[in-house]
Amino acid sequence: MPKVAVFNMEGKQVGELELNDAIFGVEVNQDLMHKVVVSQLANARQGTVATRSRGMVRGGGRKPWRQKGTGRARQGSIRSPQWVGGGVVFGPQPREYSYRLPKKARRAALKSALSAKAAAGNIVVLDQLKVDEPKTKVMVNMLKALDVQKPLVVTAEWDRNVELSTRNIPGAVVAKSVGLNVYDILNSQKLVMTKDAVTKLEEVLI
Repeated sequence: MPKVAVFNMEGKQVGELELNDAIFGVEVNQDLMHKVVVSQLANARQGTVATRSRGMVRGGGRKPWRQKGTGRARQGSIRSPQWVGGGVVFGPQPREYSYRLPKKARRAALKSALSAKAAAGNIVVLDQLKVDEPKTKVMVNMLKALDVQKPLVVTAEWDRNVELSTRNIPGAVVAKSVGLNVYDILNSQKLVMTKDAVTKLEEVLI
């Protein structure tokens, strides 16, 4: 089982923790992680962009000039695509981009992402994360003591004070163990997890 150091909020090591091989020690499947990340980003798209075709543009009912004899190219409408202000040919229309991958695939990709972070030594475990009141300085000092940049802070339960204290720190993201996703893990430099979050994650994924 991979072992990681356990720190307090002052950045001092207070112990060690063995991580479960079934979650933090599996073989990394990069192809599967890529598929899950693409799916996640596709599901986040609104799909509301739209352009007007020539049938939707107002005006242009009259032929601009006669067919022959002017020396100019024949034109049927000032709302044809080649005209400024005309319709768009094959432009985007509102559509649904989302699709779902099997639950087993999503879970396996999550384990792969966690295992990749563990193998690279990019998991930091806290004995506890307690913020008495929303204060960005508390989280900044903690991350500086841990020498962590662009972290994904994972807690067992949603903590309003932690969320409010972290949201103004560039690159920092807060998430719960339940609902952790592959994109956030891979997009962070390090995972900062509480011991309770690790326990909760093992309960969910095993």
